[in-house]
Amino acid sequence: MRTTWDFAGTRALVAGVGGIGATVARALAGSGADVVVLDVDKDRLDGIADGVTGIAADLTSAEACHGAVAEAVQLLGGLDVFVHAVGVNDRRPVLDTPDEVWERLIAVNLNSAFWLGRAVGAVMVPGGYGRIVYLSSVSGLLAHRDHAPYAASKGGVNQLMRVMAREWAADGVTVNAVAPGYTETDLTSAYLARPGVRDALKALVPAERLGRPDDLIGPTLFLASAESGFVTGQVLYADGGRTLV
Repeated sequence: MRTTWDFAGTRALVAGVGGIGATVARALAGSGADVVVLDVDKDRLDGIADGVTGIAADLTSAEACHGAVAEAVQLLGGLDVFVHAVGVNDRRPVLDTPDEVWERLIAVNLNSAFWLGRAVGAVMVPGGYGRIVYLSSVSGLLAHRDHAPYAASKGGVNQLMRVMAREWAADGVTVNAVAPGYTETDLTSAYLARPGVRDALKALVPAERLGRPDDLIGPTLFLASAESGFVTGQVLYADGGRTLV
């Protein structure tokens, strides 16, 4: 993969290797970083990129998150970059959303963001350097129908990120988020295949297309780079203009 970024010697951890997470992990590895990836699905961990090490972990408990970070840090010999790309969705109206759906989405999307971020911060803050990037969503800002738990979790990620950024800025650790619009991945393919869905979503985007995982490489790697050292607490919308309308 062609890239202008140089991450030689950088130790990176990527949590969640669905479409966007896997793409970012490959881009980091292709830019010279040593990369460890986390995912609950063991099959996703195979063949991401040469030299990328996978750790299978269910990231819905504090113990598992802290254990996974500790294992990754031991494998890498430290930690410079952390990308949180964990996320699931369940589209249904509020009145049709059962408690277990709410609890699952908050556990996967938001609780893991806190537990993993806290464990990563405990390594980076004493070391005096770190780059943390959360994959958020335009749903953290916009009020999409049938997205209540997902939108709440991504809005929570945005505020969690801002507080971490405020607390850790003086220690050389930046914390930011990249918020994609609707992106074509294996995880969204079934929804996009429903009659009329793709065209309806494209009509909302000034760029007149949906996002692709590759669209997230530049924004994420910039925020993960040494060059972004004076940028912290920000949500970078990579959405083709979706949040403009």
